[in-house]
Amino acid sequence: MTPRPPVYGLLVEFVTAQEILDATRRARQVGYRQMDAYTPYPVDGLAVELGMRKSRVPFVVLMGGLVGAGVGFLMQYYALAINYTFNVGGRPYNSWPVFIPITFELLILVGSFSAFLGMMVLNGLPRPHHPLFNVPQFARSSQDRFFLCIEATDAKFDREATAAFLATLNPHGDVIEVPHDA
Repeated sequence: MTPRPPVYGLLVEFVTAQEILDATRRARQVGYRQMDAYTPYPVDGLAVELGMRKSRVPFVVLMGGLVGAGVGFLMQYYALAINYTFNVGGRPYNSWPVFIPITFELLILVGSFSAFLGMMVLNGLPRPHHPLFNVPQFARSSQDRFFLCIEATDAKFDREATAAFLATLNPHGDVIEVPHDA
């Protein structure tokens, strides 16, 4: 078990979207990988610069939808063709076109639940507290400021060297040390 670093990371503040995009690009070029950017609105190309992978949520939704459709179909098949066989007018027990509406409804229902739950689990939510909430300036991240945080878990992280690098990015204000706890 690796010990927890004394700080969560180092944080810098920027005023424009282009500044955060350029700073993230430079940090990635230098070799930092464990970092995140916080913006008041989506910045085009920032996810690519951060090196984020494609989301796995679509796969989770597909699997949930297929499971829902399979359960819906098999539930009806079992009820009408195996458990309670009732022949009306010589129709077959396995009349699959009759099963389609319920199958479709369960596909949508289970797919939507798996989308919600998959998004929550893959994002690590709910997370009522984050170390960045300890920084007073960070409150403006949802209003008009852009923040870049290089986390202490990064292999290249060194307090002094990382702080010196972040200072070269021309941030708005000083480099801020983010503590783990308040």
